[in-house]
Amino acid sequence: MRSAILGVGSYVPTKVVTNDDLAKMMSTSDEWIYTRSGIRERRFIEESGIGASDLAVPASKMAMERAGVTADEVDAIVFATLSPDYNFPGGGCFLGDKLGMNGKCALDVRNQCSGFLYGLSVADAWVRVGMYKNVLVVGSEVHSTGVEFTDRGRAVSVLFGDGAGAVIVGPSKGENHGILSLNLHADGVGAKDLWCEAPASAIDPRLSPEMLAEGRHYPQMVGKKVFRWAVEKMPAAANEALSDAGLTIDDVDLFVPHQANMRINQMVASNMGFDDDRVVHNIENYGNTTAATIPMALDAAIGDGRLKDGTTVLFSAFGSGFTWAGGVVRF
Repeated sequence: MRSAILGVGSYVPTKVVTNDDLAKMMSTSDEWIYTRSGIRERRFIEESGIGASDLAVPASKMAMERAGVTADEVDAIVFATLSPDYNFPGGGCFLGDKLGMNGKCALDVRNQCSGFLYGLSVADAWVRVGMYKNVLVVGSEVHSTGVEFTDRGRAVSVLFGDGAGAVIVGPSKGENHGILSLNLHADGVGAKDLWCEAPASAIDPRLSPEMLAEGRHYPQMVGKKVFRWAVEKMPAAANEALSDAGLTIDDVDLFVPHQANMRINQMVASNMGFDDDRVVHNIENYGNTTAATIPMALDAAIGDGRLKDGTTVLFSAFGSGFTWAGGVVRF
């Protein structure tokens, strides 16, 4: 049995934060941010008390409605996030309760920017072996409460936004329809080049006043190393996915890369031979929403009419871990 993406949904908070807004909090500018990342604005939660599972609720409901399934017909949740509501329990449990899916399987995936594709692979396997019929796969992030809006943290804080995307994975309607390939990779050699050190169980105490003063509870990134790895591994994963599916670049209607940096995506797409009209970008308006970027971009492609029945989509992602992944889906 082959699995397929049966429905797609997304949701972003209503609060729009522009580059000019960030320039009021730190030494930066719209030109500085846009030139380096391609981002003009992003969305932040409207108030304290809104977590990743809250953003996931409307995205999940949209995906279920488009798939024509109810919450009762969804057998399991795979929740990808690096910004869970709380350290534990996982966000999938909170989401299941908010959707009225009490008693259903809920699994959290912590693979950051590659999290959605990792989660999609779990759902694909569950459906193919007949363990579950309909699986909700979610990528949802609240970054705005976890980055440092100062000159010290600006290299990271200007990149991220809040948002959620979701899909329903279920049995394919035909042999040439559905998830055609997925590949997953990781290399911990770069783990500390993009990470958040504290709080940490490897340190006693897990969080101290000294750590807070030093900003070790905020994300840290060695940008040049991340960039070099991304422009190498994203096309590698994409080409592997095409090879596994028995396809070529010419067979792809849309390339949907993880939305981390416009410069990275443009370089990857150009090196692979994609024209601009076959690449989906939404980073300008939403920033990097980590595990949510790919399903959010899929929803954007539905909205502009580029994604419809029969469309062949190529995915590629790279992020913290380091992790990277690729896949091909025919809708």
